[in-house]
Amino acid sequence: MPTLLNGTAVAAAIRQEVAAEVKSLTARGIRPGLAAVLVGNVAASHIYVSSKVKSCEELGIFSDLITPPETVTTEEMLGLVADLNARDDIDGILIQLPLPKHVDAKRLLDAISPAKDVDGFHPVNAGRLQSGRPALAPCTPAGVIEILKRSGIALSGKHAVVVGRSDIVGKPAAMLLLHENATVTICHSKTADLPSITRQADILVAAIGRPGFITPEMVKPGATIIDVGINRITDRAEFDKFFAGDAKREEIFTRRGSTIVGDVHPAAFELASAYTPVPGGVGPLTIAMLMSNTVRAAKMRRGL
Repeated sequence: MPTLLNGTAVAAAIRQEVAAEVKSLTARGIRPGLAAVLVGNVAASHIYVSSKVKSCEELGIFSDLITPPETVTTEEMLGLVADLNARDDIDGILIQLPLPKHVDAKRLLDAISPAKDVDGFHPVNAGRLQSGRPALAPCTPAGVIEILKRSGIALSGKHAVVVGRSDIVGKPAAMLLLHENATVTICHSKTADLPSITRQADILVAAIGRPGFITPEMVKPGATIIDVGINRITDRAEFDKFFAGDAKREEIFTRRGSTIVGDVHPAAFELASAYTPVPGGVGPLTIAMLMSNTVRAAKMRRGL
């Protein structure tokens, strides 16, 4: 039986460590602060931001939720970012995506001070990460490394294959694995004969954004599978393709009209030695690492 890598438990351990760090910093007169900027009324974004603000409250981090109207302009948002960059009580700035189409998200993300870029998206932090210098790494890839290391999965000398080349997950995940002395191959939608490469992976990271894309014939028996994907499915035929005979998933799908599947077909997990489930794998680590990055930013800004 493959080992299930429990992201919820790992995230809880990280949160406990962050809370202890916050308590220590607060005793020295430093309270880490996170500004969350939420534009408009996208329901999913409200849920995500609410959970981040709640986490701040639980861990003792100061949070400032800023909610510009849907009609806000790029220039107005740039002014807001400049104000947050200047505020000493704010160590981290989070702009919840997606933004309205008329707002230039790239300009805004580039305008955030690298020292307060707790999402790790700024080109300066990307460059620092690439060169092995202290940097705020993107939260999801950082969470991938945490769940591997804290679960006792050896990385040094292993062949890690990352399927997906996004700036948010794929590329930084590959770089972090490289820093752990793994031999890394990055694959993507244009990779020729992809299964022949994924079958070489001791550690297979799926971050391509396609439901059930990694099938059993693409997995080397005994590999560790990290499924970063979160894909909501509402079609009955698609549900049956992934979860036929799964009574628990059937109950969820019938009640909600949808369920979540990762980028890995559930049948592929049977070949693994260890894997992250969806939900409950990498997902919970993203917010935990955001909290960790906020505390790290607070310390780095003060030379601690």
